[in-house]
Amino acid sequence: MRDPYSVLGVAKGASEADIKKAFRKLAKKYHPDQNKDDPKAQASFAEVNQAYEIVGDKEKRAKFDRGEIDAEGKQRFQSHGFEGFSDFQDFGGAGGGRGFRGQPGGGAGAGFGGGGFDDILNDILGGFGGGRRARGGGAGAGAGPRPGAGQSRPAPQKGKNAEIIASVSLEDLVNSGKTQVTLPSGKTVNVSIPVGTREGETIRLRGQGYPGENSGAAGDAMVEIRFKKHPLFDVRGNDLILELPLTLYEAVLGAKVRTPTLSGAVNLNIPANSSGDKTMRLKGKGLPTKTGGHGDLLVKLQIVLPPHGDEELDTLMKAWKDITPYKARGPEFD
Repeated sequence: MRDPYSVLGVAKGASEADIKKAFRKLAKKYHPDQNKDDPKAQASFAEVNQAYEIVGDKEKRAKFDRGEIDAEGKQRFQSHGFEGFSDFQDFGGAGGGRGFRGQPGGGAGAGFGGGGFDDILNDILGGFGGGRRARGGGAGAGAGPRPGAGQSRPAPQKGKNAEIIASVSLEDLVNSGKTQVTLPSGKTVNVSIPVGTREGETIRLRGQGYPGENSGAAGDAMVEIRFKKHPLFDVRGNDLILELPLTLYEAVLGAKVRTPTLSGAVNLNIPANSSGDKTMRLKGKGLPTKTGGHGDLLVKLQIVLPPHGDEELDTLMKAWKDITPYKARGPEFD
């Protein structure tokens, strides 16, 4: 992988805020949901996530800057200038073992200036040298590590959780109960939405977050549910709200009006003499509830006048005003 600073387009001395800002900008740019026709978007998205995993974490960033880990978060092993490491063999009995290739045989630590071999080996192997002791000679050769002889292997660390926002349509919430999300790895998966889930609630995908360190478990993916804005319906708890336009004659005479719902259109009977803003209720046509039922669809009637002037309507309204006047407002408006 490329240098994570280059991937994010920031300088090595950039602040945490600048790194986070750059990551968000690139994650949005390369998100597969926004680049469905770009086959390279998934790879770019994964690369950006991997880069932020390194330099977005204070501890990992420090390790990377010191050269202790690479751009993928893997430990870099230092050779310390020794050649022929693959030919290393166990030392023998007291005073009779062999050292590295090219080093003369002899006592423990021969050729290392006074017995610093354990510390060097542990440094090279990250504390892995305790299984086959390389100390030559003397009683106790092959026994357990000496106190203070080296450092133990770093403890496993669990990966960070990934925070993901899933935009869910009301149709998917009611009909399929699933949504697609893209994980930090760049993989896109289907997520089942528990019945009765509301906007702002979070679904936990265990082990689908950022990878851990030193064989530690991966973090979790925390998927926050957001509802996509619908062209017809507003959400109020478990209920949906729909504004249904009516002609003047439908409101006065009554009518049967085809009305959309999330599960298909139905015919709604509009009573005669229905006023604007009258609300009618279609039971069970709202969102699923946690108890297994459904909320309702609240239909608000909206009277719409003709889009252009009409002389006959004007004449009728003038006569109506003179013959059958009525009040539309209460005394509080007087």
